[in-house]
Order: sequence, then C-alpha cells, then structure tokens
Amino acid sequence: MPIHPSSFTAPWWLKGPHRQTVWSTVIGRHPPLEVEPERFELPDGDFVDLAWTSQQDGPILIVLHGLEGSIDSPYARGLLGAVERLGWRGVLMHFRGCSEEPNRLPRAYHSGDTADFAQVVQALTTRHPGTPLYAVGYSLGGNVLLKWLGEMKDACPLRGAVAVSVPFDLGLCADHLNRGLSRVYQRQFVHSLKETYARKKPLGPLTSIRTIREWDDRVTAPIHGFADAEDYYTRSSSKQYLRHITVPTLILHAADDPFMTADIIPDEEDLSTTVTLEVSEQGGHVGFIHGPITKPRYWLEERIPEFLQELALGRLAQS
Repeated sequence: MPIHPSSFTAPWWLKGPHRQTVWSTVIGRHPPLEVEPERFELPDGDFVDLAWTSQQDGPILIVLHGLEGSIDSPYARGLLGAVERLGWRGVLMHFRGCSEEPNRLPRAYHSGDTADFAQVVQALTTRHPGTPLYAVGYSLGGNVLLKWLGEMKDACPLRGAVAVSVPFDLGLCADHLNRGLSRVYQRQFVHSLKETYARKKPLGPLTSIRTIREWDDRVTAPIHGFADAEDYYTRSSSKQYLRHITVPTLILHAADDPFMTADIIPDEEDLSTTVTLEVSEQGGHVGFIHGPITKPRYWLEERIPEFLQELALGRLAQS
C-alpha cells in the first residue's frame, strides 16, 4: 500500500513539534465523558481495568493508551466521545498498573506485551458474537496494537485498526529521547514510571535512573523476561510486524514527532497491502491540532472516526 501525504496542516499559531505535542496539557483539556469501569481478570491472577462509554450497542472500539496514559488522557477521552456520537460503543483498556489501583503482580506492561490485549479481544468476541470490533492505539499502545495485528495475521478478529504516533523502532526512540529538548519528555516519563513502580515496591537504587534506556535495562527487561533493554527493543518493536497485517489498518504519523526522527518511518516495502500510512510534515506526538486559535480542533478525532465509519459502511476494501 503506498504511503500517502496526510491532509493535516498545522495552523500558523501552533506550528512546531513541541507546541503541537504539549498543547492539550498546557490548556488542561479534559473532554467530558461518562464511563463505567470493569475489572477484567487475567489468567495469571492479575487484572486490567476497562472503562466503557455509556453507549449500549453498535460496533465496539477498543482504545489502547500510550506510556503512562489512562482514561484521563485527553486524546483517549476525545476519541471515545467522538465515536460515541457515531452510535458506537467504546472501551479503553488500561495497561497493568495504569488505572487507579496498582496491579497485583510484580510485572507491569511494556511496548511489546500483546497478551493482555489478546485476552480482552477474545473475551469481547465471545461476549458480543457478530458485533464488529475495531481498535485504536496511541504511541506505546499503537506499537502493541500493530505488533498484535502482525502476530495474528489471518486469525485477527478485528474489522479494522488505527495506530497513531507509533515508536516503530523502540531502541532508536529511546536514544532520541535522550537528546536535545526531547529530554524534557524523557524526564517526565521516567518520573511517572518511578511513581507507578513505587506504588507497589520501594525504588531503592532505581532512584538513580535518568533515561528510558536505563529504565528498560534495569526494570522493564528483567521483570518481563528479556535479557536486557536491547533484547526487549529488538523483540518488541512493531516495524518488523507490519508486513504481516491482514486487516485494514491506518497509521497516522507526523514527520516532526519529537519522540523520534523521521527516518524511523516505515518504507513501502515494510507495509502489507492492507496497511495505509499517512504522514504529515507537522503534528508532533499525538498532537494534530488545527483550526483557529479561538476554537482549536483535534484532527485525530475527525480523521479516525472518518476512517472507521468508511470501513463499517463498506466504502473501503476489507480482507
């Protein structure tokens, strides 16, 4: 599938990767959304928490958040509200430890952990036979989603998927976050990861960790069965799985994403024929804000529902 230029254009007042990336945080955006919680028990004795929208029927959209995200992440709330207005039912899956209560086991979640998502999809397929299922993943959640789609190949039960601002090569992303202004984001992530970890266990010597790569080498890798950070990055990066995806999948990415460099973007030979990659020159990381300064609009909440609706109505080819 060819790589397409995106229809997104950054407005004059919000150009630049950092402005796009931090806008929703700066203005404190918290889209109104009523959700109902569900404690989803996992086979290993742990759990993940789901957050359901109030819509009771229609197609189901599963949303996967980014690193240290939750139902309070503005991008997640905004999208769930947008698809609810379409008459769809939405559910956000919190990764282990990302809801209000720490998970039970020493392990947590990581960019290549597809097993919990697979359990949720299987359960929803059983509970709602015949109901079309779709999924959207942001950043880390997008990497998990794309990797799972590639693992499933023809056995995938989803009708379609969307991935946004994906760290296709985890090692390159970790290194880039340790350079220039991107280190600001890295400090925030490491601080949040430490706080989450400390809810279950004292940090001890881990307080000295300053970078994402150090965290993955000393925490993520050993508690999840990897030899080291490099082994984790090699086995968990989604880029190698893209050619195996068989369901209609849209990937939205900005060339100026401050979490990574543009050379991380997949080439056409990396993509299967069912994957469409749309790349914009600007948009930052899960930014994509346009419109006038007096009434900004969130393009992802327009483009993603548009794609999903086209799939549901049969206007796009489905495998």
